[in-house]
Amino acid sequence: MHRSFLALPLAGAAIALAAVAIPTQSSAEDEIPRWQQAEAVGEAENCISLNRIRNTRVHDDRTIDFHMSGGDVYRNTLPQDCNGLGFEEAFSYRTSLSRLCSTDIITVVRTGGGGNFGPSCGLGQFQPIELPERG
Repeated sequence: MHRSFLALPLAGAAIALAAVAIPTQSSAEDEIPRWQQAEAVGEAENCISLNRIRNTRVHDDRTIDFHMSGGDVYRNTLPQDCNGLGFEEAFSYRTSLSRLCSTDIITVVRTGGGGNFGPSCGLGQFQPIELPERG
């Protein structure tokens, strides 16, 4: 009788430890960055108006969000990685139009070295997105 009494607390401790080690699905979802949870809304566009661009947010070597006046957000996913874009988070462009288009080229600006420029890369289409509410 004494043995079974000791075995029950040990078995309960093992079960409690196992429960702690199993990650829950909600904690895994919380680890996904907010920008990766964006949803496409509407059709992609070839161009956006320069005078409506409020700011940009570079996420990685291929993904730039253009935040527009009025609250719209357009995601541009470059067709190829643009080496250093995600690290530098800065780029420049030249256009003779009042629009930035999928046919335009951006150039990575290296911020740590006196205005040096990195590679130039083509843009993709501008996909309107909605970001999830901040939690």
